[in-house]
Amino acid sequence: MDAIFLSDTDHNQTYLDDYFYFDNNNDGYGITMVILYLVVCIMGLAGNSLVIIAILKLDKMSSSTTVYIFNLALADGLFMVGLPFLASQNFYSYWMFGNVACKVVMVLDGINQFTSVFCLTVMSIDRYMALADPLRFARWRTPRCAKIVSAFLWLFSLLTILPMALHFSADHGQCIPEFVSNTWWLGILSYTFVMGFALPFTVMTASYTALILTLRCQRMRASTPNLESHRLERQVTKMVVAVVLVFGMCWLPFYTFNFCSFSQNGLLLTFARAFEFVVLLSYSWSCANPILYACLSDTFRRHFRTLLCCTEKSSPSMLCNTEQYDLNDCNKGVLDVTILA
Repeated sequence: MDAIFLSDTDHNQTYLDDYFYFDNNNDGYGITMVILYLVVCIMGLAGNSLVIIAILKLDKMSSSTTVYIFNLALADGLFMVGLPFLASQNFYSYWMFGNVACKVVMVLDGINQFTSVFCLTVMSIDRYMALADPLRFARWRTPRCAKIVSAFLWLFSLLTILPMALHFSADHGQCIPEFVSNTWWLGILSYTFVMGFALPFTVMTASYTALILTLRCQRMRASTPNLESHRLERQVTKMVVAVVLVFGMCWLPFYTFNFCSFSQNGLLLTFARAFEFVVLLSYSWSCANPILYACLSDTFRRHFRTLLCCTEKSSPSMLCNTEQYDLNDCNKGVLDVTILA
């Protein structure tokens, strides 16, 4: 949930005055940030809409992985809906949409943010199971199971974020969290950091590390050198590094600035503007996945080309069929499937 967690309840009004003083954001920086917010919003909506259409039209969610990718793209796309509201507040230094809209936007913003992160985390586990022991995990990787897991992730995200999101209020002219106490807000921030970054990042790193090690062991156990296996390992390694780096670069600054806000005697203009940028950076993560698909997945490139150019009547399946248990076939399929989500 992209909002700053302010501390020092004895100086709330001072923080409000310092944080939201941008000369109405009518200077070059304010205008530039509004433009960047809208660009990220448009790119995120367009890119994730393209992914959703590609899955529904060309793949029809025929595998567990595409079910997770669909839900990830849906959460990422809906996450973009809150950006125009945030850009408007930052530019005018005023929330003009009312208190109810403030709570609704923050609830939806938080649900989509956490669902996106959780889907990405589950995707890392799913990709590991697909390669580590496809026979053993096959019954857990059906589209039906993936849909059940995805529904649980949406519900879990709602339960995770609802208590915090409902503490947002527009009573002071800004859609910001209501001040309770330093200890309370530090606990909330620590909770969101663990649930929304530290734990998912740890699970993703562990799953992808195990995935790479599994591929390497399979290649080394082969009686003869297998160039295809070596190419697969390099491709998966590039995808793993890309997803972990992008996730960390987009979200770590946001949480770092939130923790740093507790050591501020006052929220200076420079700090507030820097925080506005890292909030934009966290939103940009949701439009990064379609770009990664296009750059790293041959299959998604074909799907996108089919939808945009309308030159192909059909497209190959995104994934190897989950009912086929031949490990070599699944390994080949991974080359054409982003494990990024």
